[in-house]
Amino acid sequence: MKVLVIGGGGKEHAIVWKLSQSKHVNKIFCCPGNAGIAEIAECIDISPNDLSAIIDFVKYEWIDLTVVGSEKILETGIVNAFQREGCKILGPDRTTLQIRSRVFTKDLMRQYRIPTTEYKVFTSYLHAQDYVRLKGTPIVIKPDGYSGEHGSFVADSVEEAIDVLKQIMKDRIFGDAGRQVIIEEYLKGARLSFVALTDGKVVMPLTSLYNYRQKTDDSLMRSATQVVGSYSPVPAFTKDIETMIMGTLMRPLLKAFTSEGIKYKGFISVDLLLDKDRVKVLELHCWFGDLESQTILPRIKTDFIEMIMAVIEERLFDVEIEWEQGSSVCVVMSSMAGLQKQKAGVVIKGLEKIIPANDIFIFHDNTSFHNADIVTTGGRAVCITAFGTDLLNARTKAYSIIENIHFEGMYYRNDIGNNIVMNI
Repeated sequence: MKVLVIGGGGKEHAIVWKLSQSKHVNKIFCCPGNAGIAEIAECIDISPNDLSAIIDFVKYEWIDLTVVGSEKILETGIVNAFQREGCKILGPDRTTLQIRSRVFTKDLMRQYRIPTTEYKVFTSYLHAQDYVRLKGTPIVIKPDGYSGEHGSFVADSVEEAIDVLKQIMKDRIFGDAGRQVIIEEYLKGARLSFVALTDGKVVMPLTSLYNYRQKTDDSLMRSATQVVGSYSPVPAFTKDIETMIMGTLMRPLLKAFTSEGIKYKGFISVDLLLDKDRVKVLELHCWFGDLESQTILPRIKTDFIEMIMAVIEERLFDVEIEWEQGSSVCVVMSSMAGLQKQKAGVVIKGLEKIIPANDIFIFHDNTSFHNADIVTTGGRAVCITAFGTDLLNARTKAYSIIENIHFEGMYYRNDIGNNIVMNI
């Protein structure tokens, strides 16, 4: 098979890497790709937004399958365009993408009695202010629309909440995504993520993750949702908890989608709050969430192409997904000291010293070539994923690799894998 992957971040690098292991794949293209992807796939110089050029390339090269990694590219309507041309593609279409609206998904969950946090929606900055003063803090504030990696804020004081509302609704730091805001209750409990796979008819559980967020002193950005590290699976995540989540959340979600005429195919993940026998959805992600592909895919033994084709052909019930026994830890290395400080064009040193192994994976995010050097292009640079017999073993491997990598302004959290969720 010939496969094309659309995107150029760490998520796509992990997908390309996993596809390269398939016995069914003999050629991988990536558009636009990055320095790491270029080592295992042919990167093509076509804009991901130029749908007609991409479709022409797919037809010219007789591409058997296209996989979209980026949610922003999905917004262009690429899945619908491919389907009209009879080209095979994995990814949610435009109708399905309405679930990326937080207001839509919260209303959907309320309508179908899927447990989620209490919330109210506001289009008026003044009304939102009044509600915050009445409700008190701590409180969670989110823009409705897609806002990249940032966009969920926990305000500990009324003044802080009003400042967040001002920046979202009046200053429009997220653009049109901030035309509506959701203000929801803040609950205590274990927070983790759960990933599933669906072909639109059945939904299959995959695994759990624990995510680490960016640390910063910025009063607004300190609660932003950028994920800078993760591990999988969560030790306390038992089979009983998985059964509860599938029965309480994932199957009802699929039923709700079907009732609303949404044919969702692919990966779907939820950020959850778990407290003993209580579970609530905090966030619903269309496709892979932050770091999920980089953390999960190294643990999957099943041929990735066989999984994808089962989803596209709506025969997921035929597939049994096998897992490597152990844990994975993923640590993000960025060219920033804070969310608003980025530096591009910095040479990344030490990557050539790392010997390829079947338990160490380096996924490039924002990198490119400058002459013979690999350089950063701003923000996340590389994700280091290690697989081990247990969480401690994986964590030790990941940080031993990080010691070899150096670049100006390098930043990473040194506590990924320390805060282990043992009790739920």
